[in-house]
Amino acid sequence: MFTGIVEEMGTIRQIKKGRASAVLTIGAKKVLEDAHIGDSIAVNGICLTVTSLGGDSFTADVMHETLRRTALSRLAPGVRVNLERAMAADGRFGGHIVAGHVDGVGTVTDLRRDDNAIWYTFRADPQVLRYIVEKGSITIDGISLTVAGVDQTGFSISAIPHTVAQTVLQDRRKGDPVNLETDIIGKYVEKLLYAGPPIQGTAAEDGMRAGGSDKKSSGGITREFLMKNGF
Repeated sequence: MFTGIVEEMGTIRQIKKGRASAVLTIGAKKVLEDAHIGDSIAVNGICLTVTSLGGDSFTADVMHETLRRTALSRLAPGVRVNLERAMAADGRFGGHIVAGHVDGVGTVTDLRRDDNAIWYTFRADPQVLRYIVEKGSITIDGISLTVAGVDQTGFSISAIPHTVAQTVLQDRRKGDPVNLETDIIGKYVEKLLYAGPPIQGTAAEDGMRAGGSDKKSSGGITREFLMKNGF
């Protein structure tokens, strides 16, 4: 588990590509201080396993599923990446619960300054947007951030100078892809309340509706029940 508090920016040293996989060599310093083969390190928000260690670098295998569903396939040697070690049991919980399992790839659609802050707007698929709520938590390229606004096609965050300076947010421009992981709590709540197949639709559609009709969960919870009880 991670917290979304980036420890350092590493640099892609080498990418060895297979038919549908890759091996990354990443230059780093801080995250290597107590690293061991088999440890988990989040690379731009993706939980990867350390397969070998050098004096100032580590390697990680990337399987086909990870390349297909994340923005890692767009990396190249020399590109900077956010790095975070798995959270220590006695560590501070500075961000939010981050699994390192990317839900989808978003796209930067706008950047603007607001005094000392920078607003970033992202486009995302409906299947990701359904779990994004205003003032909730979102992980962008492994960074724990607060959602400042959300609509039918995307969402916005406002980042302070320190966050921008210490992460790859400073490298992001319009059109760039980013890895998105939504708050895991919302996904578990939906799974527990809804006993049917995966829900498809837009973020504006009712989370308890699928195929045009309300379904009861094993606990008997329906849309009408929630509305009647003030939800």
